[in-house]
Amino acid sequence: MKTIDWTKDELVAYILLFAANADFKESAKERELIISKVDRQTFREIHEEFEADNDYQGLKKIMISLQQHQYDKEDIDLLMEDIKALFFADGDFDITEQNMLMYLKRLFKIV
Repeated sequence: MKTIDWTKDELVAYILLFAANADFKESAKERELIISKVDRQTFREIHEEFEADNDYQGLKKIMISLQQHQYDKEDIDLLMEDIKALFFADGDFDITEQNMLMYLKRLFKIV
């Protein structure tokens, strides 16, 4: 298995960016929420990496990093709460975001 050299903060930033872009737009409120979870420098660096990845690469990195950091059910539950807060940050929880939330719930059960 390939390793990803992310810290937990970098992983959280990447996952939240992935979720924020579910509806193909990243609002200022969503960015603010992500930056409230990680420092601004981490956000910038991970944002650059996120922009360079396609969805498949992003999901692969997320899954590998979740395993490397040994996320358990409690960690995943906290992460899902952050993702839900992100989806509601801009006041619009549209169908694309709803589908992404369901998809991530299923995906994270694999970890």
